[in-house]
Amino acid sequence: MTLATLGFAVRTKLADLGEATRLFLRLVQLTPAAWARFGLVRDQMFFLGNLSLAIIAVSGLFVGFVLGLQGYYTLQRYGSSEALGLLVALSLVRELGPVVTALLFAGRAGTALTAEIGLMKAGEQLAAMEMMAVDPVRRVLAPRFWGGIIAMPLLAAVFSAVGIMGGWLVGVVMIGVDEGSFWSQMQGGVDVWRDVGNGVIKSAVFGVTVTFVAVYQGFMAHPTPEGVSRATTRTVVMASLLVLGLDFLLTALMFSI
Repeated sequence: MTLATLGFAVRTKLADLGEATRLFLRLVQLTPAAWARFGLVRDQMFFLGNLSLAIIAVSGLFVGFVLGLQGYYTLQRYGSSEALGLLVALSLVRELGPVVTALLFAGRAGTALTAEIGLMKAGEQLAAMEMMAVDPVRRVLAPRFWGGIIAMPLLAAVFSAVGIMGGWLVGVVMIGVDEGSFWSQMQGGVDVWRDVGNGVIKSAVFGVTVTFVAVYQGFMAHPTPEGVSRATTRTVVMASLLVLGLDFLLTALMFSI
Protein backbone atom coordinates (compact mmCIF):
# COMPACT_ATOMS: atom_id res chain seq x y z
CA MET A 1 0.00 0.00 0.00
CA THR A 2 1.49 3.32 -1.06
CA LEU A 3 1.46 6.44 1.07
CA ALA A 4 -0.99 8.10 -1.32
CA THR A 5 -3.43 5.19 -1.03
CA LEU A 6 -3.17 5.25 2.76
CA GLY A 7 -3.74 8.99 2.82
CA PHE A 8 -6.77 8.69 0.57
CA ALA A 9 -8.27 5.98 2.79
CA VAL A 10 -7.71 8.06 5.94
CA ARG A 11 -9.19 11.14 4.30
CA THR A 12 -12.24 9.17 3.16
CA LYS A 13 -12.86 7.81 6.64
CA LEU A 14 -12.50 11.27 8.18
CA ALA A 15 -14.96 12.64 5.63
CA ASP A 16 -17.43 9.86 6.49
CA LEU A 17 -17.00 10.63 10.18
CA GLY A 18 -17.68 14.30 9.51
CA GLU A 19 -20.83 13.47 7.51
CA ALA A 20 -22.05 11.21 10.31
CA THR A 21 -21.43 13.91 12.92
CA ARG A 22 -23.29 16.51 10.88
CA LEU A 23 -26.25 14.18 10.40
CA PHE A 24 -26.37 13.29 14.09
CA LEU A 25 -26.35 16.96 15.11
CA ARG A 26 -29.04 17.63 12.52
CA LEU A 27 -31.23 14.86 13.99
CA VAL A 28 -30.75 16.24 17.50
CA GLN A 29 -31.64 19.71 16.24
CA LEU A 30 -34.84 18.34 14.68
CA THR A 31 -36.05 16.80 17.96
CA PRO A 32 -38.84 19.39 18.52
CA ALA A 33 -39.99 19.03 14.91
CA ALA A 34 -40.10 15.24 15.20
CA TRP A 35 -42.15 15.35 18.39
CA ALA A 36 -44.46 17.96 16.92
CA ARG A 37 -45.68 15.23 14.57
CA PHE A 38 -45.91 12.48 17.16
CA GLY A 39 -47.95 10.25 14.86
CA LEU A 40 -44.88 9.61 12.72
CA VAL A 41 -42.80 8.69 15.78
CA ARG A 42 -45.61 6.47 17.08
CA ASP A 43 -45.78 4.58 13.79
CA GLN A 44 -42.05 3.96 13.90
CA MET A 45 -42.26 2.79 17.52
CA PHE A 46 -44.79 0.21 16.36
CA PHE A 47 -42.71 -0.81 13.35
CA LEU A 48 -39.43 -1.05 15.26
CA GLY A 49 -40.67 -2.10 18.69
CA ASN A 50 -43.90 -4.04 18.47
CA LEU A 51 -42.87 -6.02 15.40
CA SER A 52 -39.60 -6.96 17.17
CA LEU A 53 -41.39 -8.07 20.33
CA ALA A 54 -41.74 -11.74 19.38
CA ILE A 55 -38.04 -12.38 18.74
CA ILE A 56 -37.08 -10.38 21.85
CA ALA A 57 -39.48 -12.29 24.12
CA VAL A 58 -38.57 -15.74 22.78
CA SER A 59 -34.85 -14.98 22.98
CA GLY A 60 -35.22 -13.65 26.53
CA LEU A 61 -37.08 -16.78 27.58
CA PHE A 62 -34.37 -19.12 26.30
CA VAL A 63 -31.60 -16.97 27.75
CA GLY A 64 -33.39 -17.21 31.10
CA PHE A 65 -33.57 -20.99 30.71
CA VAL A 66 -29.83 -21.19 30.12
CA LEU A 67 -29.03 -18.84 33.00
CA GLY A 68 -31.22 -20.90 35.31
CA LEU A 69 -29.44 -24.13 34.41
CA GLN A 70 -25.89 -22.80 34.35
CA GLY A 71 -26.41 -20.68 37.43
CA TYR A 72 -27.85 -23.52 39.46
CA TYR A 73 -25.05 -25.99 38.68
CA THR A 74 -22.43 -23.32 39.37
CA LEU A 75 -23.94 -22.12 42.66
CA GLN A 76 -24.61 -25.67 43.82
CA ARG A 77 -20.87 -26.27 44.08
CA TYR A 78 -20.66 -23.64 46.80
CA GLY A 79 -23.95 -24.41 48.52
CA SER A 80 -25.53 -21.17 47.34
CA SER A 81 -28.27 -22.41 45.04
CA GLU A 82 -30.80 -20.22 46.87
CA ALA A 83 -29.08 -17.18 45.29
CA LEU A 84 -30.12 -18.32 41.81
CA GLY A 85 -32.75 -15.59 41.50
CA LEU A 86 -30.19 -12.90 42.31
CA LEU A 87 -27.73 -14.31 39.76
CA VAL A 88 -30.35 -14.44 37.00
CA ALA A 89 -31.70 -10.96 37.72
CA LEU A 90 -28.31 -9.24 37.92
CA SER A 91 -27.04 -10.98 34.79
CA LEU A 92 -30.09 -9.83 32.83
CA VAL A 93 -30.67 -6.29 34.03
CA ARG A 94 -26.99 -5.32 34.07
CA GLU A 95 -25.57 -6.98 30.97
CA LEU A 96 -27.47 -9.56 28.96
CA GLY A 97 -30.74 -7.67 28.74
CA PRO A 98 -29.40 -4.46 27.16
CA VAL A 99 -26.62 -6.12 25.12
CA VAL A 100 -28.51 -9.07 23.61
CA THR A 101 -31.54 -6.88 22.94
CA ALA A 102 -29.36 -4.35 21.12
CA LEU A 103 -27.79 -7.07 18.98
CA LEU A 104 -31.19 -8.52 18.11
CA PHE A 105 -32.54 -5.02 17.51
CA ALA A 106 -29.70 -4.33 15.09
CA GLY A 107 -30.35 -7.57 13.24
CA ARG A 108 -34.07 -7.11 12.91
CA ALA A 109 -35.03 -3.41 13.17
CA GLY A 110 -31.70 -1.88 12.14
CA THR A 111 -31.52 -3.78 8.86
CA ALA A 112 -35.16 -2.98 8.14
CA LEU A 113 -34.48 0.73 8.65
CA THR A 114 -31.42 0.72 6.43
CA ALA A 115 -33.13 -1.23 3.67
CA GLU A 116 -36.23 0.98 3.80
CA ILE A 117 -34.34 4.26 3.62
CA GLY A 118 -31.89 2.88 1.05
CA LEU A 119 -34.73 1.74 -1.21
CA MET A 120 -36.38 5.14 -0.86
CA LYS A 121 -33.12 6.70 -2.01
CA ALA A 122 -32.71 4.20 -4.85
CA GLY A 123 -36.29 4.87 -5.96
CA GLU A 124 -35.58 8.63 -5.89
CA GLN A 125 -38.30 9.22 -3.31
CA LEU A 126 -35.92 11.26 -1.15
CA ALA A 127 -34.94 13.35 -4.19
CA ALA A 128 -38.63 13.87 -4.98
CA MET A 129 -39.18 15.17 -1.43
CA GLU A 130 -36.38 17.69 -1.91
CA MET A 131 -37.95 18.78 -5.21
CA MET A 132 -41.19 19.45 -3.30
CA ALA A 133 -39.29 21.46 -0.63
CA VAL A 134 -39.73 18.68 1.96
CA ASP A 135 -36.67 17.98 4.08
CA PRO A 136 -36.13 14.18 3.99
CA VAL A 137 -34.10 14.30 7.20
CA ARG A 138 -37.01 15.95 9.02
CA ARG A 139 -39.74 13.83 7.40
CA VAL A 140 -38.08 10.41 7.08
CA LEU A 141 -35.01 10.10 9.31
CA ALA A 142 -35.96 12.01 12.48
CA PRO A 143 -39.16 10.03 13.30
CA ARG A 144 -37.34 6.74 12.73
CA PHE A 145 -34.42 7.88 14.85
CA TRP A 146 -36.57 8.74 17.86
CA GLY A 147 -38.84 5.76 17.39
CA GLY A 148 -35.84 3.46 17.72
CA ILE A 149 -34.49 5.31 20.75
CA ILE A 150 -37.80 4.89 22.60
CA ALA A 151 -38.39 1.29 21.51
CA MET A 152 -34.98 -0.03 22.54
CA PRO A 153 -35.23 0.43 26.37
CA LEU A 154 -38.77 -0.96 26.35
CA LEU A 155 -37.63 -4.06 24.47
CA ALA A 156 -34.69 -4.49 26.86
CA ALA A 157 -37.10 -4.36 29.82
CA VAL A 158 -39.29 -7.03 28.19
CA PHE A 159 -36.22 -9.18 27.53
CA SER A 160 -35.08 -8.97 31.16
CA ALA A 161 -38.57 -9.61 32.57
CA VAL A 162 -39.17 -12.65 30.35
CA GLY A 163 -35.65 -13.91 31.08
CA ILE A 164 -36.27 -13.75 34.83
CA MET A 165 -39.46 -15.75 34.34
CA GLY A 166 -37.46 -18.29 32.31
CA GLY A 167 -34.93 -18.60 35.13
CA TRP A 168 -37.79 -19.08 37.59
CA LEU A 169 -39.34 -21.82 35.47
CA VAL A 170 -36.09 -23.76 35.27
CA GLY A 171 -34.83 -23.09 38.80
CA VAL A 172 -38.05 -23.32 40.82
CA VAL A 173 -40.47 -25.39 38.75
CA MET A 174 -38.08 -27.85 37.09
CA ILE A 175 -35.11 -28.14 39.46
CA GLY A 176 -36.84 -27.41 42.76
CA VAL A 177 -35.08 -24.35 44.18
CA ASP A 178 -37.04 -22.81 47.04
CA GLU A 179 -39.35 -20.20 45.55
CA GLY A 180 -39.21 -17.91 48.57
CA SER A 181 -35.40 -17.83 48.48
CA PHE A 182 -35.43 -17.27 44.73
CA TRP A 183 -37.54 -14.11 44.95
CA SER A 184 -36.30 -12.81 48.33
CA GLN A 185 -32.63 -12.99 47.30
CA MET A 186 -33.49 -11.14 44.11
CA GLN A 187 -35.48 -8.47 45.93
CA GLY A 188 -32.79 -7.92 48.52
CA GLY A 189 -29.80 -7.93 46.16
CA VAL A 190 -30.97 -5.94 43.13
CA ASP A 191 -30.70 -2.20 43.61
CA VAL A 192 -33.17 -0.16 41.58
CA TRP A 193 -30.86 2.75 40.83
CA ARG A 194 -27.48 1.06 40.61
CA ASP A 195 -28.48 -2.12 38.79
CA VAL A 196 -31.76 -1.47 36.98
CA GLY A 197 -30.86 2.17 36.36
CA ASN A 198 -27.52 1.24 34.80
CA GLY A 199 -29.29 -1.23 32.54
CA VAL A 200 -31.75 1.44 31.42
CA ILE A 201 -28.91 3.86 30.66
CA LYS A 202 -27.10 1.18 28.65
CA SER A 203 -30.20 0.30 26.64
CA ALA A 204 -30.85 3.98 25.87
CA VAL A 205 -27.26 4.49 24.68
CA PHE A 206 -27.46 1.33 22.58
CA GLY A 207 -30.77 2.53 21.13
CA VAL A 208 -29.19 5.80 20.00
CA THR A 209 -26.19 3.95 18.56
CA VAL A 210 -28.02 1.22 16.65
CA THR A 211 -30.76 3.48 15.30
CA PHE A 212 -28.34 6.18 14.16
CA VAL A 213 -26.08 3.67 12.41
CA ALA A 214 -29.12 2.23 10.63
CA VAL A 215 -30.53 5.56 9.40
CA TYR A 216 -27.08 6.87 8.45
CA GLN A 217 -26.18 3.80 6.42
CA GLY A 218 -29.53 3.90 4.66
CA PHE A 219 -29.27 7.61 3.95
CA MET A 220 -25.71 7.33 2.60
CA ALA A 221 -26.22 4.09 0.66
CA HIS A 222 -25.48 4.02 -3.04
CA PRO A 223 -28.81 4.06 -4.92
CA THR A 224 -28.38 0.59 -6.40
CA PRO A 225 -29.50 -2.87 -5.21
CA GLU A 226 -25.87 -3.75 -4.48
CA GLY A 227 -25.37 -0.50 -2.58
CA VAL A 228 -28.44 -1.09 -0.41
CA SER A 229 -27.37 -4.66 0.37
CA ARG A 230 -23.89 -3.51 1.37
CA ALA A 231 -25.34 -0.75 3.56
CA THR A 232 -27.57 -3.30 5.30
CA THR A 233 -24.57 -5.53 5.99
CA ARG A 234 -22.56 -2.57 7.32
CA THR A 235 -25.41 -1.72 9.67
CA VAL A 236 -25.30 -5.11 11.38
CA VAL A 237 -21.51 -5.22 11.59
CA MET A 238 -20.94 -1.65 12.76
CA ALA A 239 -23.86 -1.59 15.19
CA SER A 240 -22.85 -4.91 16.78
CA LEU A 241 -19.22 -3.85 17.24
CA LEU A 242 -20.23 -0.46 18.63
CA VAL A 243 -22.66 -2.06 21.09
CA LEU A 244 -20.01 -4.45 22.42
CA GLY A 245 -17.40 -1.70 22.66
CA LEU A 246 -19.76 0.73 24.37
CA ASP A 247 -20.85 -1.99 26.77
CA PHE A 248 -17.28 -2.36 28.00
CA LEU A 249 -16.84 1.41 28.37
CA LEU A 250 -20.16 1.91 30.15
CA THR A 251 -19.57 -1.03 32.48
CA ALA A 252 -16.11 0.24 33.41
CA LEU A 253 -17.49 3.73 33.99
CA MET A 254 -20.48 2.58 36.06
CA PHE A 255 -18.45 0.31 38.32
CA SER A 256 -15.86 3.03 38.90
CA ILE A 257 -18.41 5.53 40.19
